[in-house]
Amino acid sequence: MPTNDPTPFDHNAALAACARGDQSALRRLYERENRFLMGVALRIVRDRAAAEDVLHDAFMAIWNRASTFDPQRGEGRGWMCTIVRNGALSAVRASARTVSVDEELLDDLQDAEPQAAPDMLDAFSMRSTLGQLDHCLERLDVAKRNCVLLAYLDGCTHAEIAERLSAPLGSVKAWIRRGMASLKECLA
Repeated sequence: MPTNDPTPFDHNAALAACARGDQSALRRLYERENRFLMGVALRIVRDRAAAEDVLHDAFMAIWNRASTFDPQRGEGRGWMCTIVRNGALSAVRASARTVSVDEELLDDLQDAEPQAAPDMLDAFSMRSTLGQLDHCLERLDVAKRNCVLLAYLDGCTHAEIAERLSAPLGSVKAWIRRGMASLKECLA
């Protein structure tokens, strides 16, 4: 069933069925939400293959952690969306730590003249900067870090961030401004 189907779907009951080991409940959740959740992942990782990996891992996590879902704390669809979002953000962070090199490019670099060395130094310098950025992000308090990531990774507006975090718009703006100032200071 597509997500725009007007008939009500009880995500909470389907998650409870998953917790009891009902594989058909997971299948129903997948059929109902895979397009929407793929969109969430794709918007963050910006690569179809990576988004598919995120979605696969998310549904594995949904299956394995369905027993931890608490309907008192929120809706099942939101819980699933959070799992996908967190997986996508982790994938982005992991890819920032990984320097991938095309085999042909590697062969070309190895065969290149010594003049190519400064370019390699620039690449390693960039890699070092990305690692430092990750370290600086970890040092931010949760509110500032979430606001900065939502603004710069998800491309959310201040108003969208305020709505997502259920926080006042002025606070969100201040958290982003202070978070960016802290990052700038940390990276200096």
